[in-house]
Amino acid sequence: MSDKTAFITGASRGIGAETAIALAKAGYRVAITARTMAEGEAHDHVGSATALSGSLETTARAVEQIGSEVLTLRADILDESSMIAAANTALEHFGRIDLLLNNAVYQGTGNVEPLLTVSSEQLRAIYQGNVLTPLALVQALLPGMIDQGRGTILNMVSQSAFHDPPAAGDKGGWGFAYPSSKAAVARMAGSLRAEHPDTGLRVFNLEPGTVITEVMRMLDIDKTIESMFKPCSAAAVAAVVAWLAEHDPLAEWKTDEILHAPAIAKELDLLQSPSMLTP
Repeated sequence: MSDKTAFITGASRGIGAETAIALAKAGYRVAITARTMAEGEAHDHVGSATALSGSLETTARAVEQIGSEVLTLRADILDESSMIAAANTALEHFGRIDLLLNNAVYQGTGNVEPLLTVSSEQLRAIYQGNVLTPLALVQALLPGMIDQGRGTILNMVSQSAFHDPPAAGDKGGWGFAYPSSKAAVARMAGSLRAEHPDTGLRVFNLEPGTVITEVMRMLDIDKTIESMFKPCSAAAVAAVVAWLAEHDPLAEWKTDEILHAPAIAKELDLLQSPSMLTP
């Protein structure tokens, strides 16, 4: 096992959990964060306290089965100080972070709220989780990457940030708040490239396509979304992250813009990547 280490947010389920496993297979040690430490914990998901399938402990067991070292850190993207504390703990424990995946997103109310009724309180929470906390993690971990002469930052963005919705948010489309936050965080990559050339730093925006989540299933909109878009599995997106961790993107992928995970997975024959998580 090498000393390469990844820091992953939102790793209790979905893309984050699958990425922890994929990177462990690629030889990475992983620090994983989320609100949910153990199965059965209830947290706010779209305005109601709900226990969804998945936890840091479940992800950690899958990583350990591969033989990689894993550090589980409970932290909440709405509590910026908890995320910074997690980053500092990971740095102290592993001595280095080679890859940061800003994957976690705000899951409370307001994401699909109509523009006329979305509140400033909801917007502040969305921007804290999706913009300000990812920025704080970059500010905490970037100096170490520059000192060690290499590092990769992957910000998970969304196609909804760059396209008009096909329908209202409650009918399979999207609203204003969530896409605007993802558009904001997408601007980070270009700034970092301009500010830190020739440092070994690589920064990419990764768009996962449509991935069916536990929240979508809870809201009973997964079938509607599947009928409107072709889903990509979380495991396939994770395989793309693991590939990007070790390879430079091809020039034709337009790395200065958005990397589209489903297209990359298809080109690299990663669409059938299996999940190691218990369904």
